This record gives sequence, C-alpha cells and structure tokens, in this order.
Amino acid sequence: MARVVFPDFLLADTGGQKELTCAAENFRDLLLALDAKWPGLQETLDRCAVAIDGQIYQDAFLEPLELDSEVFFMQRLEGG
Repeated sequence: MARVVFPDFLLADTGGQKELTCAAENFRDLLLALDAKWPGLQETLDRCAVAIDGQIYQDAFLEPLELDSEVFFMQRLEGG
C-alpha cells in the first residue's frame, strides 16, 4: 500500500481529499487507480512532479512502490 498525499491545488479535483492509501506496485498502477476513483485526475497528475519517500522524480512511471511508500504530488515549475 502507498500513502498518497495531494497538495492544495489538487483538492478541488479530489473532492477535498488530502491523502489516501492505495494498493499499487508501481507509479503507473497508482495513477490508474487514482484515475479510476477520480476520472480525469491523471491528466492533472501528468503535469506534476512526484516525490516518492522524499526523493523527487520528474518521470516516476517506472519507479517501483515499496510497501508503505509515501507518494507526494507537487506542482511542476516550468522554466528557470
């Protein structure tokens, strides 16, 4: 199970849910599970950076999620 945490800018899309726990073996599975719960959310999450257990990934699709991982979605800043 992964603990998923959303920042404030996603709260409207997630019905006010700040965090949830979801079963997934990798990040792609996690996105599919979240999109099934909140259709259209994946499009928003595709524009986000992701931190898995505190390490930031710009493209986390292939990162495995260990049991009790913490996954955070952060707004991706474009440009320098």
